[in-house]
Amino acid sequence: MATKKITFDPTAGVPVSSNLTIYGGSNFDATFTVVGTDNAAYGFTTAWSASAQLQKSVGVAATTVPTATFTAGISTGSITLTLNSTNTNTIPQGRYLYNVLISPGLGQTTYNIINGNILVYAGISSAL
Repeated sequence: MATKKITFDPTAGVPVSSNLTIYGGSNFDATFTVVGTDNAAYGFTTAWSASAQLQKSVGVAATTVPTATFTAGISTGSITLTLNSTNTNTIPQGRYLYNVLISPGLGQTTYNIINGNILVYAGISSAL
């Protein structure tokens, strides 16, 4: 399980970069501890929502179909991303891109809070 601390400044307009690794056939969990510019836990409320996907590439002639969609959760001071072993087992080995979007509510501003690369290693063993 990856745990990373990031600073969220809604006025900056720039996502934080964070690279991750997925091992095929095993559960994937990443937790981002989110602090404000004052270094205190960011006060996400229950109205906030998060979404995240990974994709092989972006740009001209790139496929726009996500390879996987994370289960994304948000709570006061943290964002979590998860994929179960069945989902990670279907992702071909290679380098992927991902991002995490958050919003304080329907019709409100959507923030691209995290961008990065994900290196996926193919599973070797089968699940028990």
